[in-house]
Amino acid sequence: MDAVPADIVQSFLVVANSSTLDESLESLIELARTSDGRSDLASKNMINTTFQLCKSLSYPSCGGTLLLALKLIRNLCAGELRNQNSFIEQNGVDIVSSIISSKEVVNDSDYAMIRMGLQVLANVSLAGREHQSVIWNHIYSLRFIEVAKLRKKEICDPLCMIIYACIEENRELLNQLCSDHVLPLLGELVCTASAVGFGEDWLKLILSRTCIEEPYFTPLFSKLLHQDQSFLLSILSDMVNEQIEHITPSKVFALDVFKILKTSLDVLNCVSRPKSSFPTDSPDINALGYSLCILRDICAVDGHVDIIDSLLTQGLIQMLLDSLRDLEPPTVIRKTLKRDENQDSTTYLSKLCPYIGFRRDIVAVIGNCAYKRKHVQDEIREKNGILLMLQQCVTDDENPFLREWGIWGVRNLLEGNLENQRVVSELEVQGSVNLPELATLGLRVDVDQQTRRAKLVNTTD
Repeated sequence: MDAVPADIVQSFLVVANSSTLDESLESLIELARTSDGRSDLASKNMINTTFQLCKSLSYPSCGGTLLLALKLIRNLCAGELRNQNSFIEQNGVDIVSSIISSKEVVNDSDYAMIRMGLQVLANVSLAGREHQSVIWNHIYSLRFIEVAKLRKKEICDPLCMIIYACIEENRELLNQLCSDHVLPLLGELVCTASAVGFGEDWLKLILSRTCIEEPYFTPLFSKLLHQDQSFLLSILSDMVNEQIEHITPSKVFALDVFKILKTSLDVLNCVSRPKSSFPTDSPDINALGYSLCILRDICAVDGHVDIIDSLLTQGLIQMLLDSLRDLEPPTVIRKTLKRDENQDSTTYLSKLCPYIGFRRDIVAVIGNCAYKRKHVQDEIREKNGILLMLQQCVTDDENPFLREWGIWGVRNLLEGNLENQRVVSELEVQGSVNLPELATLGLRVDVDQQTRRAKLVNTTD
């Protein structure tokens, strides 16, 4: 062990009433687990003494003792403001950062030292804006970029906690995180989580703020490889689905996702039937699925009027209807056509669903867009989409819950729209919607003989 000044060693031995330095550290670590213990040690200024110890230890020769010292500092800074303040006053951020970002520590396969140092900084970051500002200076200088490249979730989680604590209520730091200078650090964290996963939700919270609520999705997305882009979309899809009532997506985010959807559809050309839902082995198909799900959930909220109108202006409905028409008919209709025409069903094949549930997801977006939005109902009618939507009210082997989403979509098309109801009634009279799959599944279109208004009825209830 390095030559630790005798007065420092003696301080630990006296306070802990132990015979060796390591035993003293272990005893104090246990004492600092409680608020009373932390308060008592704060009154004895033990955090300053521990910093002096850290400065006298080198790695790896004194790695074990140094790790115990960091662990003690971590516990001392767990909610004890006097210790957190002393940490800043004694330049603790620089001391700890220097330890965990040193070449010897980063290149060591045992990442316990880095994990412990990040946990120290995480505890200090919770003390408030002044503490966060000092820590952020090291983040902004990319002091932790090599640490972020270590593909370990036990490193990714505390580093993300530190970053989120800094940006949560500080827009200036949030903007700096997404600047060209610091964005590579966030990109590395996404890559790490993509490779090894994450144990806590700090990264999800960061990405929700930066990519969904703020206009930084595309700058981050464009810096990632295909597989990491797919991972990012999956995280954002989960957050939109789980938190849509509590977050406000930016218009920029919605339009950027629409562009991804449009690009994915343009390159889509599946030659075999889907064997699974997404995520699949194809990043392009995953981008397609996640972008549909994100738009489905955004369009489900009444409050997002401006966002939805912007998507409609960009041609969302036309694109979805065209995609639906390009697909081969659902399973039930294909079987009916084959039986009635006595032809091989490949006569009617067009594009195949790229993943299980693709048709359902398109129908879901259309249905959500049409909910209590007359201009959307009218657009679908004007684009000859009503019969197409009626044909989705069936079960389909490759699209679980297609029938339910189809009925939801048709209901939204007809609700409060007399013109759409008239179109359906004329289709019924002409026999256009007298489809075998509707009858066999307990569905029919009822037409009021006086008003000639139509509605979809479930005859199995």
